[in-house]
Amino acid sequence: MDYLPIFVGVTAAAVVIQAGILVALYVAVRQTTSRMETLATEVKDKVLPTADTAKSIMMDLRPRIDTIATNVSDTSSMVRGQLERIDATVSDVVDRTRLQVIRADELLNRTMDRIEETTDVVHRTVVSPIRQLSGLIQGVTAGLEFLFGGKRASRRDVTVPQDEMFI
Repeated sequence: MDYLPIFVGVTAAAVVIQAGILVALYVAVRQTTSRMETLATEVKDKVLPTADTAKSIMMDLRPRIDTIATNVSDTSSMVRGQLERIDATVSDVVDRTRLQVIRADELLNRTMDRIEETTDVVHRTVVSPIRQLSGLIQGVTAGLEFLFGGKRASRRDVTVPQDEMFI
């Protein structure tokens, strides 16, 4: 038996099948290429103008953004300086206020001490002698009433100054 024609037939079938696969690959690549070209055209038509517009906007805005950044930095420095001055001023005001409160407290304490001293002096120099004089006058009056035989006045009618009433 001769196998050569069978091998040639099998080889010819394999070559035809490979040719069919290559033709199918060629058609698939061609369709994919066609779709890629369509997609590339769409990207060119839609995305690239948008990218160019965005680039031109960024180029136009860059100096403004730089100016804004510079202004923010300068403003921040000025605000920081002003806050430091305000802090120093407030600290000074608080220190001065504290000093004035201390002085006012000392003045009030001295005044209260002097009022107490004055009250003691008035009590010693005015109230005590008046009380002693009143007691002396009452004693003399009682003695004279007793000598002349007059009726003695009741103690209820006589008012005695009270220490609590005097300030």
